[in-house]
Amino acid sequence: MRRTVFGELHDAFRAKVRDFIRNEVVPAYPEWEVRGRPDRRFWQRAGEIGILGIGVPETYGGLPGSSFTHSVVVTEEIQREFLAVGGLRVQTDICMPYFLEYATVEQKRRWLPRLTGGSAVAALGLSEPGAGSDLKAMSTRAVREGDHYVVNGAKTFISNGAAANLIVLAVKTDPAAGRNGISLLVVDGDSDGFHRGRSLDKLGLKAQDLAELSFTDLRVPVDNLLGEENHGFEYLTSNLAQERLSIAANSQAAAVAALEHTTALLRGRRPGQHAKFELAACAAEVHAGQALVDRALLELEAGELSPVDAAMAKLYCTELQGRVVDRCLQLLGPSAYTRQCRLGRAYLDGRVSRIYGGSSEIMKVIVGHGLGL
Repeated sequence: MRRTVFGELHDAFRAKVRDFIRNEVVPAYPEWEVRGRPDRRFWQRAGEIGILGIGVPETYGGLPGSSFTHSVVVTEEIQREFLAVGGLRVQTDICMPYFLEYATVEQKRRWLPRLTGGSAVAALGLSEPGAGSDLKAMSTRAVREGDHYVVNGAKTFISNGAAANLIVLAVKTDPAAGRNGISLLVVDGDSDGFHRGRSLDKLGLKAQDLAELSFTDLRVPVDNLLGEENHGFEYLTSNLAQERLSIAANSQAAAVAALEHTTALLRGRRPGQHAKFELAACAAEVHAGQALVDRALLELEAGELSPVDAAMAKLYCTELQGRVVDRCLQLLGPSAYTRQCRLGRAYLDGRVSRIYGGSSEIMKVIVGHGLGL
């Protein structure tokens, strides 16, 4: 089906991104899987191409005329090669909106050129060892002492945690107020009192940085407060629609890649009727998912995407990814059940999409509320 969300500028950008991924990312990717994260050259080159400046004003090194639709282009091209570079989306789709929306002019001048140029990597410090993403149960504490906050606590499952130079850290500044006592601080990765723990050994996403962080009497300047004190909860929830659509778009692109890859392989093998039926069913679901993602994308661009519709897109597309990749792997047989096979890697890389950014069960709760249940 013809897609209408992209124009000529997107097509030109897509060609540039595709060349970058094929010529520079694909050859380096095996080494990243061993190291557990992309090298610094990747971030610098992504900045030069404009990927890190998507949606950012040109004043701060942004990509002219760009929006979240350009990020979807990047996501689709990465998935076309069966790669897992989710840390890139963490920076552009999840962290960057906080800087753009809540940073002062002085803060933007200080941080945005580093982020768009690739000299700084961003992370969001939210999940905790004893609380997961439950903001009310968060225990990382920030106490105001003069012109600094003193931070103590720990975070876990932090994407880009091992490489991050700027961490948007959620802290409790008023514990008695529950979720209404949360603030966002920007922590410099070189600060005394900031410690990086182990990088987590995951089932998949081997090239994606996921780490534990801890803070012991970490002193953060009050000038590093994002927005207003104790307004962090509303800030965090305001970006959930884009965050969940980002995950949905990634899962949808992964399903498209799996279907196209499997169809191309089986075309020369004279597949039986069962294989044809399975691929036909996958194709119908993939087209339905694409329509859902594209519609949600248009609504996001218009400022109209609701939390319920974003949750529905994430729920459908992440579950779709699991079904399609599983069916395709089944059709290709034992040869696909290895990390050396694209489908085998996609099977392991995709499983977590139904957990992070809000699990499928949480998405169902949100959609259920939207139904008045």
